[in-house]
Amino acid sequence: MANRGYDVVVDVDAEGDLGHTDLQEDLEFHHSNFEHDQRSAKMQAASTPFLSGGGGVGGSSTSRGGRDRSPGGTPTKHTWWTIHYYAQYFDVDTNEVLRRCMATLYPRNNFLDVLEGNADLYGPFWIATTVVVILFLTGTISQWLSNNDDAHFAYDFTLLSGAAGLVYGYTGVIPIALWGLLKWFGSSSAELVEAWALYGYSNLVWIAVALVSWSPLTALNWALVGVGFGWTVFFLLRNLYPVLSATDAKASKILLVLVVLLHAGFALAIKILFFA
Repeated sequence: MANRGYDVVVDVDAEGDLGHTDLQEDLEFHHSNFEHDQRSAKMQAASTPFLSGGGGVGGSSTSRGGRDRSPGGTPTKHTWWTIHYYAQYFDVDTNEVLRRCMATLYPRNNFLDVLEGNADLYGPFWIATTVVVILFLTGTISQWLSNNDDAHFAYDFTLLSGAAGLVYGYTGVIPIALWGLLKWFGSSSAELVEAWALYGYSNLVWIAVALVSWSPLTALNWALVGVGFGWTVFFLLRNLYPVLSATDAKASKILLVLVVLLHAGFALAIKILFFA
């Protein structure tokens, strides 16, 4: 009877026998919770989030193609003025950031394919911050080497604010402008966060350029900055071309030229302001 959802309770007296032979009086039937417990266990198992080995910051889990998901697996919406809305773009582990850095230095595949629809802002932020600090340090060393006076050398901390304004401004504002133009020309594949990630990871090359461009040899500094410009502009054009080509042919050519000119201006600003 237990299989039908009932429990059997037998009343046994103190002497160890049944005491009565009337089963109608000695047997009591109660509703069993067995099936209910099974359903509860299944519902609880379904509501438990799957914890993968590569959890991101804070141990939260994200799914491919959908940023945040509730424990039941349905997409969770967060408004843009909440912290959680922006925290999802920093939910990435160290191994994934390093993998994306390697894909930037050795671009064998399209970088947007490497992102797999899960662009982050954690790597771009710290890469840009590293570029700012190294530009300040190497720019200061370059000024110290070019100082022929015997007077006490004074640090120029405007280099730090200038580096921050240049790198953060270029990495943050240019993708917004490019995304807005793509939307204006009818592109449906343009994503702002992916544009930020693309420009942010491209700054990785400038770390190496800044580390070796502090020498007093002007020609060498120009050559190193030229290599940095060529590498990064190739990286940007290779990954932006499929998106830009989805627009009108004339508009895509204008946007490609604009990307090259703006990046050339960025490279010249680095050379003139920090390694003149």
